[in-house]
Amino acid sequence: MLTAMILICSLTNTPSLSDCSQHNARDVLWVPETFNNPVTCFMHGQAYIAGTSLGRNLRSDERIRILCRPRRAAELTDETTLASRRAPVR
Repeated sequence: MLTAMILICSLTNTPSLSDCSQHNARDVLWVPETFNNPVTCFMHGQAYIAGTSLGRNLRSDERIRILCRPRRAAELTDETTLASRRAPVR
């Protein structure tokens, strides 16, 4: 089972989007669903972020990166670290 990790990164900090990770992203979100297929995971990740104010109000120097990870990896993430950088989702 996969879940989507959505990273919002600043091009100032990570000019190459491939260098964007959960450790240097401005915001990190996890889609609260799981998927069997990586393509489905990615598509739902796109739809999820598009439905948030974060996705609709990107600054010109920000980009979105979506990574599909095994559910277990999401459960092992240090939520207290991520929560301190996470903006509210509306």
